[in-house]
Amino acid sequence: MFGGTAWVPAVMAQAVPVEAFARASPFSLPRLSPTGEYLAFSTDFGEGSHAVQVLRLSDMTRTAVLRLPRYESPFQIAWVGDRRLVVAKGRKYGSLERPLPMGEIIASDFDGKNQRYIYGYEQQNAAAGLDRGFGHIESVAESNDGRFYMRQLKRSPTSSMLYVVDTQRPTFKLIADINVPQLEFLIDRNGVARYAWGRNDADDYLLYRSDDGRRWQPMAAPQAGSIWTPLAFSADNTKVYARFSRDERPSQLVVSDLDGRDSEVLAGDSFASIGLTQWTGHPSVPFAAAPQSGRPRLDYFDPGRPEAELHKTLAGLLPQQHVTFVDVSRNGQVVLLHVAGDRDPGSWYVLRRSANKLEKVLSTREAIDPALMAERRAVRFKAGDGLELEAVLTIPRDSGGRRLPTVVLPHGGPHGVSDDWFYDTDAQFLANRGYLVVQVNYRGSGGRGRAFERMGYLQWGTRIQQDLLDGLDHAVASGLADPERVCAIGASFGAYSAMMLAARAPERIRCAVGLAGVYDLKMMYRKGDIKDDAYGRNYLQRVIGRSDEELLANSPVSLAADIQAPVLLVHGERDERAPIAQANAMRSALIAAGKAPGWMAVPGEGHGFYSDDNSIAFYRALEKFLQEHIGG
Repeated sequence: MFGGTAWVPAVMAQAVPVEAFARASPFSLPRLSPTGEYLAFSTDFGEGSHAVQVLRLSDMTRTAVLRLPRYESPFQIAWVGDRRLVVAKGRKYGSLERPLPMGEIIASDFDGKNQRYIYGYEQQNAAAGLDRGFGHIESVAESNDGRFYMRQLKRSPTSSMLYVVDTQRPTFKLIADINVPQLEFLIDRNGVARYAWGRNDADDYLLYRSDDGRRWQPMAAPQAGSIWTPLAFSADNTKVYARFSRDERPSQLVVSDLDGRDSEVLAGDSFASIGLTQWTGHPSVPFAAAPQSGRPRLDYFDPGRPEAELHKTLAGLLPQQHVTFVDVSRNGQVVLLHVAGDRDPGSWYVLRRSANKLEKVLSTREAIDPALMAERRAVRFKAGDGLELEAVLTIPRDSGGRRLPTVVLPHGGPHGVSDDWFYDTDAQFLANRGYLVVQVNYRGSGGRGRAFERMGYLQWGTRIQQDLLDGLDHAVASGLADPERVCAIGASFGAYSAMMLAARAPERIRCAVGLAGVYDLKMMYRKGDIKDDAYGRNYLQRVIGRSDEELLANSPVSLAADIQAPVLLVHGERDERAPIAQANAMRSALIAAGKAPGWMAVPGEGHGFYSDDNSIAFYRALEKFLQEHIGG
């Protein structure tokens, strides 16, 4: 089908080395101490090695390095006093997944002294009165005296329990116990648990209210068909800031009475839910927010606050960036902020208001020069059935922006996940090699309310794939994409989509690449970790169904004979989310159809790659594969 075609290389700006894109970001989870003296943050040393580091900001001296066992990483970091912090441990099962909490919590002083194992499955302190279990840092006591609130779970949870924990001894005091598992709590300014919420195994929303943390009652939604989720109390405990969604539409940010009624909308949008909320220091309340679509445009709904005025000033000084307040010291004089954009992967700065001094303290990816990165442009278009969708286009620098070789890059998930305007490593790597990148927030994606997410249920192989093709059509109609040079690339569900697009539209897709993909839907009920609990099994039934006929009809392994494009399959041999049996099945189906794929099985890796060397090898293989089949 492709014989005799000589692709003309795309115009390419200065090529950035593969290593700059492939090497993992070393820093995350920075937290400012209450006095503004110290900064704690997670550090990735590579090859599965992580630690919590603490810096004294006055002279940038490192005061502590708390190393964790290999493959364990910080999941939460919180200061519980001026010089004491707690860390909840997590574990990464591959670069495509966020760390999963391990349920273990440790505490340390700023200098690494007075370390204690607070709680977890290695619990040995019988005097504490708690069995071994799973702990989660729910919030920090406003008294700033070394205490925090811990949510406790058991291996077979039947209830949700909340303790106030003193990290010095440690001691535990039960302050809330509700006979419903897997709930989160909101604690008021006086330390009383007042709300609990979550979802059951059938994905029904649950909401409870208490006046004293002991007696709990189901709380009705403020309006029929609505979902009200509490976020924070006002400074005087008389109002609650909450997310509010009516009829599963995009959620608004509201402030309500304690019963959830008489709500005032602070920020809302008809297309997308409100996110990117900006919060003040102590007591923490919101002052601005933006919709989760397009380039962020903040609505300052409480402009009179000093933090709002400061944020507006900084945003005006950095018009191409987005500024986020991460932490504010108790006296309001030291601010930790994050600055990022579509071309800038982001850095953290400390602002000292008394000296009017802004100082960079951590950078996400030092090797990336934003001046060499590409514009990311959010566009809206109509799907074939009239539904309005959003796509993010990454347009190569100095390309002229006309009839470019194109990569369709579906996101993973697929549900509750979305692509946004901010820097995207894969998209920027591909754009730097001369490719237009099309990322469609197809139905089922996150950020637009539960109703939009449900539109993607049972539509994995059909309507979702058509949304991706409709997004490609929009890019072609705009003159940006060359319809004769299109490759589909993705990871996890994105890999599934890449194969489905190659099968559904063989006349349009010139090559396909799948990393850590799912290719046999029926196998998801037998292999992989999604099936391991009741919620996961119910999730599979909701989103892919149970009918063998439908599962086969929407599995790439069943459609291998329809795939005409060259295929590259890449998979970690220790993937628990999408076991390598998925890739083996896809490879066997393609071989049986006479279309043997390129193959890259990586020992020791999971759902994505821990090793920078393996990421570098993948990017180089991808670069070569694309050059051979669509030019670049």
